[in-house]
Amino acid sequence: MDLGISGKRALVCASSKGLGRGCAEALAEAGVNLVMNARGSEALETAAEDIRKTYGVEVTAVAADIVSEEGRAKVLDAAGSVDILVTNAGGPPPGIWSDWGREDFIKALDGNMLTPIALMTALMPGMIDRGWGRVVNITSQSVKAPIPALGLSNAARTGLTGYVAGTARQVAEYGVIVNNLLPGIHATDRADQLDGGVSKAQGISVEQARKNRQLTIPARRYGTRQEFGATCAFLCSQHSGFIVGQNILIDGGGTNATI
Repeated sequence: MDLGISGKRALVCASSKGLGRGCAEALAEAGVNLVMNARGSEALETAAEDIRKTYGVEVTAVAADIVSEEGRAKVLDAAGSVDILVTNAGGPPPGIWSDWGREDFIKALDGNMLTPIALMTALMPGMIDRGWGRVVNITSQSVKAPIPALGLSNAARTGLTGYVAGTARQVAEYGVIVNNLLPGIHATDRADQLDGGVSKAQGISVEQARKNRQLTIPARRYGTRQEFGATCAFLCSQHSGFIVGQNILIDGGGTNATI
């Protein structure tokens, strides 16, 4: 399928690896020029060069902490006018309710709610002026069904979801389409972190922790960055203009819900 976005320009956050990289690769395959961001310059430059060589698109790599005001300003200055925004940030650490104080919640909100909102606020006016834009926020399956150990993430990402629910409906008439992708467990560093935590807590190997988690997923496996990226690219395409303010699960059936 021709996604109809060749020649567009996208900012993809946290895209040196994992789900962000999957989104960057899928957009590049569709002919989209990229501004890629991550904190680590070495991994980012490697990913950017791989994508340039593989897909022949323009790639600007900006190493910066997108959560900080300084880092965000650096990324936005390099990005300029973009047609597509994919927001993404690593989740806060797992724990239980008694582990977290005010500063922990502020940090989670900064990373997983306020930063995506700031990026949308900065970039959507240009999209509105041009009459076309796409925003995809990578959130989590936990906004549909909370994960007890991820209380910080549950709270911050659900806040973003509420913001998007109203905002998406305010900007759709201008051709700017905003949706959220809700990943379940994928084969990424985040999965390794979570499986490592379970391994330590239960006194089992990481391999056994992974097998146990896979058994809770109807698909009986973790997702891949490639299939996640393909869904992201479709939501960024010319074909997604009537999909507004939706929360799309990519979790192998792991969230047990009717709707």
